[in-house]
Amino acid sequence: MADRQDAIVEMRRIFTRFGAHTTHEGLDLTVHRGEILGLAGGSGSGKTVLLREMTGLQRPDSGDVRVFGAAPAGLETAGGLALRKRWGVMFQRGGLFGSLSVRRNVGLPLHEHTALTDADIDRIAERKLALTGLGPEAGLKRPDELSGGMLKRAALARAIVLDPELLILDEPTSGLDPASAQGVCDLILRTRQQFDPTIVIASHDLDLLWQVCDRVAVIGEGRVLADGTMDELSRDRRPLVAAYFPQSQRQAPRPRRRAGEPAEPATAPALMAA
Repeated sequence: MADRQDAIVEMRRIFTRFGAHTTHEGLDLTVHRGEILGLAGGSGSGKTVLLREMTGLQRPDSGDVRVFGAAPAGLETAGGLALRKRWGVMFQRGGLFGSLSVRRNVGLPLHEHTALTDADIDRIAERKLALTGLGPEAGLKRPDELSGGMLKRAALARAIVLDPELLILDEPTSGLDPASAQGVCDLILRTRQQFDPTIVIASHDLDLLWQVCDRVAVIGEGRVLADGTMDELSRDRRPLVAAYFPQSQRQAPRPRRRAGEPAEPATAPALMAA
């Protein structure tokens, strides 16, 4: 088991409340360098809130959050801006600006954090889009002109445009058909192979968790109920953990590609169709 010295994210005794509702109640979570960690749990369990707290978009009511050893607060300070350059975030609904082209959306972090020329930023944005299977023509479109799968790819391109050490993905396959969802799974594995970031994924998609995650933390009742590989969790008989896994999966866990193993190459038409 990895030790605390390789921790990228440490969350200790996190309490988060919304009015009378307590979302996190003394939650502890560690994300280790180089791993793909999945966050599983029912709706309302606080997975997205945890991601927001990791990146300083929201503060817990109490507890300690450390990312790269620093508190992700005061993001507008010089230290906060330097910290923001080390992570990339893919929001559940894409988070792209509808008034801008896809290429311009992807390049926004470069405009914010670098002194590169517009031409250089456009070239880098197109390169990142190509890595996710989107051609230059997609970069010229508006976000509302893309299919759901293409929008997810564009959002991932923006998340990796600064080559982040930490990549945070919120429900990356939500709303996608099975073929498009599989394409996103393959993209995540290729991203890991090419850039070796630490990746945190909040997802309801058990297929994605099986295929890409080294470890999964099950969130419920305000805390981490259990964590381990999907194979280990699928055999856990504790009721609060077993509730997240259909009986068929608990009896016969499906074969899965090892996290980090190269995905099968997809053709350009297949990528574009997703």
